[in-house]
Amino acid sequence: MAFASKSPWVIHYDGSSCNGCDIEVLAALCPGYDVERFGIINTGNPKHADIFLVTGSVNEQNKAVIREIYDQMVEPKVVVACGICACTGGIFHDCYNVLGGVDSVIPVDVYAPGCAVCPENIIDAVVQGVAVLDEKSKALKKKRKEAAL
Repeated sequence: MAFASKSPWVIHYDGSSCNGCDIEVLAALCPGYDVERFGIINTGNPKHADIFLVTGSVNEQNKAVIREIYDQMVEPKVVVACGICACTGGIFHDCYNVLGGVDSVIPVDVYAPGCAVCPENIIDAVVQGVAVLDEKSKALKKKRKEAAL
């Protein structure tokens, strides 16, 4: 495990959803699943976050918020789409204001489909995101080293 992923901080945002996945995200934080045993910390500040966990679909009202949170995060950063709504628009995909999944606004690194996605799958997706974070961290260090030469 690389230095960048020893204690990844996660910021969670709910787009437009039924809140089923949000309840499962909260369950993952509770003692029954205890994601903190992996060093994962939930934060409310995008500038401190390494992983952006999004639930719910993207619509005209929240696309700017999702983009703003993403842009405030420092590189390297990882985006995890949790739940079928965040992955594809889900059951709301035919609504007049729904644009689709999170990848219609920002790049997504890990998808965790499900309706509602269970805490085990959320934890697996975040751990996969940590591996992506390690790769991005190594690539960023290499890029900085090459730029210094």
